[in-house]
Amino acid sequence: MKAVIITQPGEPSVLQMAERPKPTYAANEVLIKVMAAGVNRPDIKQREGKYPPPAGVIQDIPGLEIAGTVVETGADVTQWKVGDKVCALVAGGGYAEYCNAPEGQCLPIPDNLSFIEAASLPETFFTVWSNVFDRGNLKNHESLLVHGGSSGIGVTAIQMAKALGHTVYVTAGSDEKCRFCEQLGAIKAINYKTENFKDVIEQLTNGKGVNVVLDMIGGDYTPGNIQSLAVEGRLVLINAMKGKDAQIDLAQVMMKRLVITGSTLRARDIAFKSKIAQNLQKTIWPLLASGVIKPIIHATFKADEAAKAHELMESSAHIGKIMLSFEH
Repeated sequence: MKAVIITQPGEPSVLQMAERPKPTYAANEVLIKVMAAGVNRPDIKQREGKYPPPAGVIQDIPGLEIAGTVVETGADVTQWKVGDKVCALVAGGGYAEYCNAPEGQCLPIPDNLSFIEAASLPETFFTVWSNVFDRGNLKNHESLLVHGGSSGIGVTAIQMAKALGHTVYVTAGSDEKCRFCEQLGAIKAINYKTENFKDVIEQLTNGKGVNVVLDMIGGDYTPGNIQSLAVEGRLVLINAMKGKDAQIDLAQVMMKRLVITGSTLRARDIAFKSKIAQNLQKTIWPLLASGVIKPIIHATFKADEAAKAHELMESSAHIGKIMLSFEH
């Protein structure tokens, strides 16, 4: 098979097409002929040598989400058969013509979605569900602040939370991105380059704050996040793009009874990820099938243009997802 490999840690140019043997698969896995794969921030970090895959996962082929057709099934697989069209969350190896995936981490592709659209779903949808609704425990009529509102995570969180009845605020880095986020369902998008988000949130909520903050920024955003949270609020961290060190006002944490938490998904076990898949299929997949929630694709590159896809992601000029196509 053809695969995009990391020839050595470094710039996007280290991504090259190469021939590799098809992956083997376990008894509880399916082998998928990949038609499309999503590009995500962890892929960038892996390419730079800063985010190695878990043990047992192929080390030099990035890619955490795919869509395609099941071509082989393991002996213990009961959910899928050869010919099924699925998208899947994987721990690596997605930038390739074939990829193995645990059966519980696969989801059916809604009839109204293409392979490209379906491949844009797993990484962000699993991440948002796990962190906003499970870990962050966003409940009825509560409010959510999402940093990076125009990112793949952001456009997913906006749509998912709005569809389930929540008030959503976001930050984004340009007026164009802010307008897009508001059209998608955010009550207010705050341009972080011209406004201070904590002051805007204080004004919009009459000083009460928001119930949950989903943060991929970290660093010096943390004091503003603490100030922006309501009593009993939850700060959920999924990345730290501005650094892992932060100042925290412990008095506010105690007085407002705040919860500060966070997670990474890649190293979690199959049972954990499979449970998220079940919740998504029950609650979110009908909203995709009806068009209430839509995949937001910014650009699609051919697989041999993976370096260009990474360059675009690093520029942060995109709104929504960046995709790779393996269709001929």
